[in-house]
Amino acid sequence: MLTKSSTELVRQRNSVLVLSVLRRHGALAHTEISDFTGLSSATISAITADLERAQIIEKSEQQAASGRGRPRVLLRQRRDCGYLIVVIISSDVVQYSLVDYAGKLIDRFSEERSHDPSGAARFVEGVRAGLSRILDRSRITREKVLLISISSKGLVDSTEPVLIWSPIFGSDQIDFESALRQDWQAKVILDNETLLVAAALGAREEIVKGADFRSLAALSLGHSIGLGIVRRGGQTGQEVSAPNFGHMLHMAGGGLCRCGTRGCIEAYAGFYAILRSAFEVPLDTIPAKFVPVAELDKIAAKARQGHRTSVFAFRQAGLALGNGLSRMLSLTERMPIAITGPGTRYYDLLRQGIEEGLGQSHIVRMEGMPEIRIVAEEPILVFEGHLNRALSVIDQDIVVSGVQGGE
Repeated sequence: MLTKSSTELVRQRNSVLVLSVLRRHGALAHTEISDFTGLSSATISAITADLERAQIIEKSEQQAASGRGRPRVLLRQRRDCGYLIVVIISSDVVQYSLVDYAGKLIDRFSEERSHDPSGAARFVEGVRAGLSRILDRSRITREKVLLISISSKGLVDSTEPVLIWSPIFGSDQIDFESALRQDWQAKVILDNETLLVAAALGAREEIVKGADFRSLAALSLGHSIGLGIVRRGGQTGQEVSAPNFGHMLHMAGGGLCRCGTRGCIEAYAGFYAILRSAFEVPLDTIPAKFVPVAELDKIAAKARQGHRTSVFAFRQAGLALGNGLSRMLSLTERMPIAITGPGTRYYDLLRQGIEEGLGQSHIVRMEGMPEIRIVAEEPILVFEGHLNRALSVIDQDIVVSGVQGGE
């Protein structure tokens, strides 16, 4: 026998399922929602009535193409139900995006990130100012913002929006919830950037392959090296993780990394590492915090002309990446690898080393080279990952508070 509390949990779960279907497929008729969710018509009627009464969804009419007959009644999210702010922290810029509840982009701007040595405290002040600016531009009140979703490279606390370590601020931790709590009622979440890339790619794969999708790894190449792994998770949805791949050991006692240790994968494959190797700078030289892509382009041009040290720098980077991927596959399973980030423009120079490093894995020697695909649209994937994750969190929160508040 179901208790009142368990019945309420089932109702909430089914309401979130309805919202997720509308988010995935767009405006739908009553019968289409029933087909996609597998819920009965009576259950859909009760749920959509609750959601509409709570002003979470709304009805619209679509006239038949022939112009005859009764128009179809479609259900969709109310765009003004609430808003999301997405903050993407990159090596050189911070991007702010304002999104409505239906997932429509309203406004966006980017600001150059200061490389001021004063560090995290001043950066947080800049983020607070950026958040205020994007609302001022759109004339939306702070109370209407339901969630602030932030991403960065580096180590992220798995339970709280705390940046533990990043290539930008090192070990200067940033607790974004504490930093923003004074001015914002909105929930604050923080994710590793490459985790969001993997999640977005996994969502795309599942749309195409359905139940045939198993797993996929996203390798981000740039100023830092990131890895995200997404696996099909059964009824609980996809399982996404972001192991600290760039700072896995590649060579004991090797090149100095930005994290302060020696021999990390990133110390051979990050942009600063390729620059250091190409100019034959000693491996114990303190790494540059930021290397413009234009500088790497010059090294790549020389490598493509056969310049020995430039060719060697990219080959060493590829070997470090391939060795790291071979260990990852040995610990997980053979899976496709999507390479993203600004470093994809040098894949032709990295490929030989990557394949050589992968070939050292027993699973690769037994089962063959995994599929490697180049996905150059990393910024789009990061934003998609934000939307997928953040809007799902909003749906769950809004069902609990909104539907009950509307009853």
